[in-house]
Amino acid sequence: MDPVILGEKYWTERWSIGQTGWDIGYPSPAIVEFVFNNISKDSKILIPGAGNAYEAEALYKAGYADVTVVDISKVPLENLKKRFPGFPEHRLVHSDFFNLPEEQYDLILEQTFFCALNPSLRDHYVKKSWSLLRKGGQLAGLLFDFPLSNEGPPFGGSYEEYMSRFSKFFKILSLEKTDKSIPQRAGKEFFIHLQKI
Repeated sequence: MDPVILGEKYWTERWSIGQTGWDIGYPSPAIVEFVFNNISKDSKILIPGAGNAYEAEALYKAGYADVTVVDISKVPLENLKKRFPGFPEHRLVHSDFFNLPEEQYDLILEQTFFCALNPSLRDHYVKKSWSLLRKGGQLAGLLFDFPLSNEGPPFGGSYEEYMSRFSKFFKILSLEKTDKSIPQRAGKEFFIHLQKI
């Protein structure tokens, strides 16, 4: 699938017609639990391809004040503003992830973004994530565990692929099946926890 097809127009159309099967309607338990248990509240956090950003809302309400939400479509950013007017507007960024200016985040959260990208962009995603993190910064979240094909998005992947791609730029702190998936994704997700090297 051509990366252009998966650009702003494609995602805005999917949001507009309600074709959003990735949207679970609440914060991902695995992700918020990880942050609450491992990440300090003064951390600078980025959530790319955040969609309706339920995780960002939950983190902000819990005292994580420096959470930036990025999406290529304005629709989910507007949804978050309507749902939670208290979220800082300057932290809602309408942009292509790959065009973000260089900043130094402490943590990047991955939740159904990597799997939504054209697989040809995966190495670019790894390098861009690396460049957006401070030295020792972390990338954590969920990746799908099912065979990669042209049938996406979502696009799958494997333990071997993720290890190969990420280990060039990150120390792999954890890459294992999670028991904290939502029911419809049970047994089909890895939780990743990586550190910039």
